[in-house]
Amino acid sequence: MTLIYAVLGVLIVIVLWSIGAYNHLVRMVQRTKEAWADIDVQLKRRYDLIPNLVETVKGYATHEREAFESVTQARAAAMGATGAAAKGQAENMLSGALKSLFAVAEAYPDLKANQNFLELQRQLADTEDKLQAARRFYNGNVRDLNTAMQMFPGSIIASTFHFESREFFELGDTDATAKNPVQVKF
Repeated sequence: MTLIYAVLGVLIVIVLWSIGAYNHLVRMVQRTKEAWADIDVQLKRRYDLIPNLVETVKGYATHEREAFESVTQARAAAMGATGAAAKGQAENMLSGALKSLFAVAEAYPDLKANQNFLELQRQLADTEDKLQAARRFYNGNVRDLNTAMQMFPGSIIASTFHFESREFFELGDTDATAKNPVQVKF
């Protein structure tokens, strides 16, 4: 009889551990989804600021059509990208296009003094800071989730219930200058 109780006790412990491990992985997946949603919020804010910035610069630099088209195309590509890797590469291209737009703005002293332009620059710089923080938060959650899924005994639960590892959100270009935030100071 004590053998039956011992086996039953071991089974209960295994079931309780499995439930706890499963719930832990579910909680980590949800945190990762929340972190990705934070990135999406900041990217949407960035995408909303860009047309206003382009229109402001257009008023002063009407003959710089190529820079405007480059920013518009990069913004559209970034908005359409899916997945962390594709999003990172598209955001890298958008940052480069914005840098060229700010280079155009350098040639127009009246534009650099325009209050609307200055406010848009401030908002974009603030958004870039928030986006960088959201990326760190997301990547930290991805690291924790992937580690928990790869470590024993969590790997058993992860493979049994088909949990999938997530990609880090990184810039696609390895060039150190491309990894710098958009410079918006004049």
